Amino acid sequence: MRERRISSVPKMAIACVLGALVLQLSWHQFKEKPRAKAENLPPAPSYVDLRLMSLGEPIALAKWQMLSLQAYDYQPGISIPFRQLDYQRLSDWLGRILELDPPAQYPLLAAARLYSEVPDPTRQRLMMDFVYQRFFVAPNQRWESLAHCAIIAKHRLHDLPLAQKFARAIREKATDSKVPAWARQMEVFLLEDMNELTSAKIVLGGILASRQVTDPRELHFLQERMRVLEEKTRLGVDVISPFESQVKVPKP
Repeated sequence: MRERRISSVPKMAIACVLGALVLQLSWHQFKEKPRAKAENLPPAPSYVDLRLMSLGEPIALAKWQMLSLQAYDYQPGISIPFRQLDYQRLSDWLGRILELDPPAQYPLLAAARLYSEVPDPTRQRLMMDFVYQRFFVAPNQRWESLAHCAIIAKHRLHDLPLAQKFARAIREKATDSKVPAWARQMEVFLLEDMNELTSAKIVLGGILASRQVTDPRELHFLQERMRVLEEKTRLGVDVISPFESQVKVPKP
């Protein structure tokens, strides 16, 4: 075919093409640039729905859901700080994952070591309460996460009574010999930090009387700790706690 000269094209057609080109360029110039929008964490499905979704493989689904949940703060084109997540929904998701795979430790560790690191006391307390409530299902397996919560409560929230509450639960419920001694004895030192010396002596005396401590060096350390507590009490630095107000203890 022979090519036609541009001069043979009607001027109206050329004007329409140039006009369309100008409009296209103008539209792209003034069009608002697309922005990535964070999607809210959806509500957790019911346990029954998740069991149906698992197709008989609840542990595999639990691991997949945990990976998806942990990656939720990275969405296309945007990174969401943990403090912007709905922590109540987050708690529900972690709970569902634990229901699918009860022996799993990672949901609890994520709550205690990952999601509790946000500089938001309300969210931190929500995660710690999640760990505390589920600790009682399997104390001998879940003590580590609760111990970490006790450390956060003491050093981040400066809430010694809350830390002592967690430590007391570990001492009373995590009775397996595999639970390390420092975890079972944590409450003694927290009570001492709270200046509740008589309560600390009661707890330490119970540990010594239970004969759970068999290592000679550890036994010597605890006996020395008891001597220090006795000396502090003799000097009159004790503060009576609500706990010991209900327990009659003979004066040393």
